[in-house]
Amino acid sequence: MLGDGDETPSRYELLSMVKKNSKLLGKTVVDEEDSSDVELDPRFWHDVLDLYFFRCKESRRRQDDDLVFLVRKLNSLGHGTNGDKDGAPPYFVRRWAPKLDDMVGENAIDVDWRRSFYLNLIAHTSFSVTVAICSHQELQNHQAARNTPLSPVYKVVKTVYASPSRVDFHLDSKKEVETTPAYPDICFAVDDFDSTFDAVVLTELDHCYCVLLNAQGGAAFPIEKEQHDCSSSDSSSITMDTDTGNSKDTKITLFSGFVSYPMVRDAYYGIFSVK
Repeated sequence: MLGDGDETPSRYELLSMVKKNSKLLGKTVVDEEDSSDVELDPRFWHDVLDLYFFRCKESRRRQDDDLVFLVRKLNSLGHGTNGDKDGAPPYFVRRWAPKLDDMVGENAIDVDWRRSFYLNLIAHTSFSVTVAICSHQELQNHQAARNTPLSPVYKVVKTVYASPSRVDFHLDSKKEVETTPAYPDICFAVDDFDSTFDAVVLTELDHCYCVLLNAQGGAAFPIEKEQHDCSSSDSSSITMDTDTGNSKDTKITLFSGFVSYPMVRDAYYGIFSVK
C-alpha cells in the first residue's frame, strides 16, 4: 500500500493522488461503474489519512488542530443520518495520537475512510470571512469588469473555523446552548459576532453587504518544494482570489455574495456540503 517503499509520499504528492481519484466527491450514492477501483478501496483512503495527518513531517509540526474527525459508514448509523435520536452521530472525534490505528481501535470497522479524509482536510484548513459594506454601483462595476477594484466603505475580516457541527441558540432565549451534528454540512461560526459586526450597519440606500469566505492555509495547501521532506485585517480593496497554487499566500474563495438589506443580527454561519 502507500508508503511501503523507501520514501513516504509528501502531502503534496498525496493530494495529487487524491485529485486523480475524486470523481465521487459530492456524491452521496456511489455508482461503482463510474468509479475507479482505487476510489472504492477503503485501504487506500485509510493509508492516505494516516500518511497525511499522522506520519508526515508537515503534520508532525502540529500546526493542525489536535482533533481528528472520523465519519461513520452509512450502514452503521441506524435509522438516522444526521445525529438524531434514532441513530448514531454521523461522526466521532478523537484527540490526535502518533498512530492512527491505535487511536481508532475497535471502531475502525465503522469508519468511512474516504469521507474521513475529506472532512479532516477541511477541518484542518484555515479560513477567513470578510463582511464589508460596499456601494452597489461599485459592485456592479466590479462584476462587469473584474479588473476594476472594489473599495469597501467599511469591512471586517475575521478568522473562522470549519466544523461539522453547529450551535443552535437565540439571543432572546434562556435555553442552554446546544451543539448538534451538521455533517455533511460544514459550518463556519463567527466568535463574538455581536461585537465583531457592531459597526457593520447599512446607512445608505446605495450600500449593500458583501460577504466572502476564503480558504487560505493549513492542510489543504501543501508546499510543493517540501515534497521529499516526509518520512515513516485590513486592506484597501476586496479581492476574490480563485487561483490555485502552492505558495503560502494562495487564497481560494469558496463563497461570495451580497445582500442589499440589513442582515438579521443572530448567529452567522456559512455552510457547504462535503459528501
